[in-house]
Amino acid sequence: MVVERFIAGPGPVYARAEAQGRLLPEGMRYVDSWIADDGRYDTCFQLMETEDPGLLQLWIDRRSDLIEFTAHPLIDSAEVKRRLTAPEH
Repeated sequence: MVVERFIAGPGPVYARAEAQGRLLPEGMRYVDSWIADDGRYDTCFQLMETEDPGLLQLWIDRRSDLIEFTAHPLIDSAEVKRRLTAPEH
């Protein structure tokens, strides 16, 4: 999960996306996104998929002039349960 804060508001971010697309590197996939409904519309929660963390950093670097990023690796609840109940090695 990537949390984005639009530095100068949503206008420049949407203008670039319209002109250049998502700027995703090969091997990275956009899943979905949600914008904070606070009237400013400057915080986006974006679900992305990749097996290569380097691709995530490349994507962030391509957009860091307009956006501040915080990335949170996620696993589903079934994986948490598996990890908690797995015998220790």
